[in-house]
Amino acid sequence: MKKMIKSFIAILSLSVVMVSCGDLNNGNSKKQGALSGNAAEKVYVAPGEHDEFYAFLSGGFSGQLAVYGLPSGRLFKVIPVFSVDAEKAYGFNEETKPMLNTSHGFIPWDDSHHPDISQTNGEIDGRYIYINGNNTPRIAKIDLTTFETTEIIEIPNSAGNHSSSYVTDNTEYVVAGTRFGVPVPQRDISIDDYKGNFKGTLSFLKVDPKDGGMSLKFQILMPGFDYDKAHPGRGKSHGWFFFTTYNTEEANSLLEVNASQNDKDFIAAINWKKIEEYVNNGGGKKMATNYAHNVYSDETHSATSTMIKEVLMVDPSEVPGAIFFLPTPKSPHGCDVDPSGEYIVGSGKLSADVTIHSFTKMLNAIENKLYDGEAYGIPILKYEEVNAGSVKQAGLGPLHTEFDGQGNAYTTFFISSEVVKWKLGTWEVIDRKPTYYSVGHLMIPGGNSRKPYGKYLLAMNKITKDRYLPTGPEVTQSAQLYDITGEKMELLLDFPTVGEPHYAAGIPADIIAKNSRKIYKLEENKHPYVAKTEAESKVVRKGNEVHIYLTMIRSHFAPDNIEGVQVGDKVYFHVTNLEQDYDVPHGIAMIGAQTSELLIMPGQTETFIWYPKQVGVWPFYCTDFCSALHQEMQGYVRVSPKGSSVPIKFTLDGDAVDAE
Repeated sequence: MKKMIKSFIAILSLSVVMVSCGDLNNGNSKKQGALSGNAAEKVYVAPGEHDEFYAFLSGGFSGQLAVYGLPSGRLFKVIPVFSVDAEKAYGFNEETKPMLNTSHGFIPWDDSHHPDISQTNGEIDGRYIYINGNNTPRIAKIDLTTFETTEIIEIPNSAGNHSSSYVTDNTEYVVAGTRFGVPVPQRDISIDDYKGNFKGTLSFLKVDPKDGGMSLKFQILMPGFDYDKAHPGRGKSHGWFFFTTYNTEEANSLLEVNASQNDKDFIAAINWKKIEEYVNNGGGKKMATNYAHNVYSDETHSATSTMIKEVLMVDPSEVPGAIFFLPTPKSPHGCDVDPSGEYIVGSGKLSADVTIHSFTKMLNAIENKLYDGEAYGIPILKYEEVNAGSVKQAGLGPLHTEFDGQGNAYTTFFISSEVVKWKLGTWEVIDRKPTYYSVGHLMIPGGNSRKPYGKYLLAMNKITKDRYLPTGPEVTQSAQLYDITGEKMELLLDFPTVGEPHYAAGIPADIIAKNSRKIYKLEENKHPYVAKTEAESKVVRKGNEVHIYLTMIRSHFAPDNIEGVQVGDKVYFHVTNLEQDYDVPHGIAMIGAQTSELLIMPGQTETFIWYPKQVGVWPFYCTDFCSALHQEMQGYVRVSPKGSSVPIKFTLDGDAVDAE
């Protein structure tokens, strides 16, 4: 059996190489007909005009979230989330360093995978976007009025936070499922004792409806399978959550073979409303743990980090009737629910078919106890009693499905490098289009909600050899845009992406753009070191600390010349941008600073620390072009030897001022 699986894997691997080398093009088809003559017209957005959709693409190993316009494919912004960003000083300035705090200390990187937009009544509402950190398990919230990360919560008792983040119909919860089974709680145990002793946790983070803030309400202690993807129930299945699993063999070595033995793995169906009721009535047990909850305030322009010491753990055996397993071939990755909430689609990576389960049939099987055994006390429903049908021989390596709201589904096939369109209910294939190459996930704006905007489909590819100009051994990754308004899909555009475009979320631009913040009001700035006018600018010594309350406005700093700083001091630059006009940020950089520049929005205050190590006169300057006199926007700091008698003094508006 193992030899057969190895041979099958080898064939699939060869298929990846063949496809990625361009076999789908038949040599010249890419140049002769991959794009129709009017494709350029369909993606053209004239100067001064705006795109119809926002697309938020995860950066994968970059740890960031990139914002593109559709249909143009233009990159608008890279939002720092889990990784430090020197352009915006995220993770470098004193205000945002706490955002990257964890129980493991300051972690300035992560692997960002799955963005999901907040919803109301099952429709995307454009208030917030949530995204997971896969490596050091975390969930982040991005406020879509500012396009900035405002909250990160660490997920305890987890490893490989992959099946997240996904939101329920009214953003009651964001979920996070662990990919790797681990001891819970962590302890010193032989890896050979994996089976039965390692566990997976499914975390349910309660969302505050007022501000989108998260709190870890409860975790479910599950068998030590690998939990891969997830999707909330929609419409009629609201109140349920579905997670694909693989490695139901509970192997711990050479998983490509040993975790591919079973003909069927599972989709775990979780009745979260039932578990919520159990928890609200006092159910579950408190477990000691340690995890960080980091929150950024738009009032203080600063983040705080709080360590939380316990979590509420739910044992499935204590909530009978809340969790069931749906058998699903084979090593399923994608887990997707159609807009009606009736169909649950499982994409088995090692299956040639796409499996569809029926929510109605599932409820009937549960009611009539149509079981096919159990796993760790969790009932396994009979496959034939829950299965609605299959898309037969649709392609090789199915991964992910989304929906257009017109009764059609679209599935990516990694091995055969294509997107396949098929009909819900009849399961017939309607169309297929090649991708270039090795497509992973796809995105239809709103395609995972009750109201898809079925105009465009975005496919995200892993391999792009020969699609773009070469850039050495590392080449860009790519997304491809398809028009799906007709019966047949039409490839319109491909464009390079930031990092690995693992997953994406899309939304009509007008839902978000009308709420976009333009400035921070100075009168609302509650930063502890704000200077709201130039008259409030000052320099204060406190022992070996020097605090510079610096303001910036076109086109000068106040103060701009500072003396009395000594080698060995710890110098804080607290910098406030006094502008109150839209699109007038300012930057500041200091020679020898071991952080980065600051990029400060109108009305905002940020801080960096400078450690002067050499005697001399050292300049600072504005890094972001702000006016015709941008080059003149500069200043100096005089650094004297340690113990010098040179007093603190500075210049405001050209006049010398002695420190208080």
